[in-house]
Formats: sequence, structure tokens, C-alpha cells
Amino acid sequence: MSESKIWTKNFISIAIVNLFVFISFYTLLTTLPLFVIEEWGGSEAQGGLVVTAMLLAAILLRPFSGTILSKYGKRTMLLISNILFAITMIGYLFIESYTAMLVLRFIHGFSFAILTTATSAIAADIVPAKKRGEGLGYFTMSMNLAIVLGPFLGLSIIQLTTYTNLFVILNLFTVLSVISTFFVHTKEVKNADQPKNSSFTWKELLEKEALSISLIGLLVAFAYSSIVSFISVYANARGLEHVSGYFFVVFAVTMLISRPFLGKQFDLRGARPVIVPCMVLFSLGLVMLSFSSNAVTFLIAAGVIGVGYGSLLPFFLSLAVSKVKMNRTGHATATFYTLYDLGIAVGSFILGIIVTMIGFTNMFIMLAILVGIILLLFAYLYHGDNRP
Repeated sequence: MSESKIWTKNFISIAIVNLFVFISFYTLLTTLPLFVIEEWGGSEAQGGLVVTAMLLAAILLRPFSGTILSKYGKRTMLLISNILFAITMIGYLFIESYTAMLVLRFIHGFSFAILTTATSAIAADIVPAKKRGEGLGYFTMSMNLAIVLGPFLGLSIIQLTTYTNLFVILNLFTVLSVISTFFVHTKEVKNADQPKNSSFTWKELLEKEALSISLIGLLVAFAYSSIVSFISVYANARGLEHVSGYFFVVFAVTMLISRPFLGKQFDLRGARPVIVPCMVLFSLGLVMLSFSSNAVTFLIAAGVIGVGYGSLLPFFLSLAVSKVKMNRTGHATATFYTLYDLGIAVGSFILGIIVTMIGFTNMFIMLAILVGIILLLFAYLYHGDNRP
């Protein structure tokens, strides 16, 4: 493998796996709250809980996933967890009650935790270290494309046909993900500091070097959970359901246009000169969204959020991974996603309650202020540590 080449066979293969997994994930994330509300007459809080249930399981297992990958191999666990993820997806075809849905979502979260930790850890190993910001930026484009394709596909299908047909299509996507896994090959890096038969320890659960940036990721994810969990409900409340799917299209287009430039600037100039402006735009986008009363302002807000939030995840992940040795990338990735998942899960549930109390407009303004506070926290933590 070339020392400076990003677009290798392995990189493309792992990106494709990631794409199909997250298309399934984000489709369910956006449509299941609507399914609960429309099909079963549930509340916004109950809709948010079906999101939280899956992420709760992921949060519980994620801290162990770094050690699991280290013990049994990243590629091996990638294949096993992907197969389990696909098998669990079949269950959505047979769910008939809200309680059963919560149980299934919880079970689904276990394979999701290992699978997404493995894909990101393998990607971090594959990309050249000097191009990690750019490389992981391209890798997480597969996730960002899924943010568009998943919700757009899901919202379009449920307007044309049934939820059952939606679940059938998602099952096909998970099969394609499993097939793509067989094209991923990566050299395993042994952890010399860990005895072969060592047991799990509290020290192994979280990578302390990655904790500070992972905490920032948690808070940003909390704010972003308002978008992935409730943008379709918000659009319906504003009479904009006909353009709700296009929110993520505009989001992705602006993200895809800005990502290559921002990724290169991240590697050349360091973290703060890129992350701080992105967080300012994210906050501004939330303010614009709070006042959106027509399709134009709604989609402009999507574009601003796409540029602002769209590149934060790979940059935070790059900072987390850059702090550790290669044999600890799985642990750093697990730590980052544990807290990121926690932010999405807690946000989806708590914001579901808050929005019933203060309404969507006030909620988005509150989150814009929160992002401003997060920006100050990031600037403080990385005052003297500008380089990834």
C-alpha cells in the first residue's frame, strides 16, 4: 500500500460497508419516530425512545468494543458483527407492538456498536497518518451520504407505499453490506501491552487520551440529535412535509462540496482554524432553522448546517485517534463513539420531552446557544494543542 495514497482497494471497500450500514441506520432513525406516531398513535417522546433504545445498547457495549477488536481481530469482528446486524434487521418485518420494537432496537444496538467501531478503526489504520484528517473526512462521507440517502429514501418510500416494504429494502441493503465486507483486508496490529489471555479491565474500556475531544463530540451530538430525530416531525408541524426529505439532500450537497477543502485545511493548519468556524456555522444554522416557515429558509438552514456540522465528526475522530498508538486506534475509536452515541441517545429522548414543553422554535434556539458554549469549551481545551 502506498504511504501517501488514500483511495486504495481496502479504503473503498470499508467505505462501502460503512455506507450501507449507515443508510439502514439513518433510514430507521428518521422513519421509526414517524412510524410510532402515525401507526401506533405514540407521542414525540415515545418516538425519540425508539432511537434511544438502540443507541443505549451501543453505548453499553461500545466501551468493550476496542478490546474485543484487539483480542479477536478487526476484520473478523467486522464480518461477525455485520452478519448479526443483518440478521437483526429481519426482525422489523415482524414487529407488532411498541414494547417489542424497543426490545428489537436494543438488540440491534449491540452489533451496531462493534460494527461501526470496526469500520472506523480499520479506516483510521488504512489512511496515511499525514493525511488522516482528509482521509477520515472522505471515509465519513459514506456516513454523510447515508444521512441523505437514508432519510430521503425512507421518507419517500413511506409516502408511496408501506413501512413493511421499507423494511424489506433495508434488509437488501444489509445483505449488500455483508457482501462488501469480504473485500476488506487489513493487517492486524497486535497490542504488545496486553497479554493474550488478559481479561477486560476498567482501564481497557475507555482511552483516556481521547476523552476530552470525545466529550466535545458528545455535546455536539446532543445538539445534532434534534436534526436526525425530529426534522421530519418539525417539517410536518410547519406544513413542510413535502420538502422534509430534501433537507438531507441539501445538507449533503453543501457538506460534500466543503469537505475536501476543509479536510485539507485541517491537515495543513490544524484543528482550531477549521473547527471553530464550523461550529459557528452549525449554531447559525440552528437559529435559521428555528425561524423557518417556508421551504426556502428551511433548505437554506439545511445548507448552513451541512457546512457547519458536516465535517465536525471526522475532525473530532481524527483528533481522538491521533493521540494514541496504532494498536490503540480501536480503543480511541470506541471511546469517541461511546460518547457520541450517548449524546445522540440522550438528546433524542430529552429533546423529545423538551419540545413538548417549549416547542420547536425555542428548542432550536436553545441548542444554538449550547453549540456556542461548546465552541468556547473546545477553544479552552485546545488552546495550546492546535495540531491533530
